[in-house]
Amino acid sequence: MASTHLQGLGYALLARNVRTRYGEIDLIALDERALVFVEVKTRRARAPAGAIPPEQEPLPWLRPRQRARVRRLAAAWLCEQPRKRPRVETIRFDAIGVIVDDRDRLLRLDHVQSAW
Repeated sequence: MASTHLQGLGYALLARNVRTRYGEIDLIALDERALVFVEVKTRRARAPAGAIPPEQEPLPWLRPRQRARVRRLAAAWLCEQPRKRPRVETIRFDAIGVIVDDRDRLLRLDHVQSAW
């Protein structure tokens, strides 16, 4: 769902679920000027009418420690893939929060560009 969303916005999807020696990067995409590393958080709404309690919202779970881990993963990927990386003006970190129902139907998708 997150990759389809990005492609709908005109991003070129370069990779998904990329393994580095430090862990996994959810999505790597290219927009007009930036190489974008995307962290995706998904939550399932179990309450009636797709309601989700505020403490279970997906994006607040991206705490400083998680953000630092994604930066390390991006640096590792850039070092490990010097030939695959495109030439861009900048690097950006986006976050996508996805909420689905018990049948995996999309209820809400929040995309924060330059999340950190």
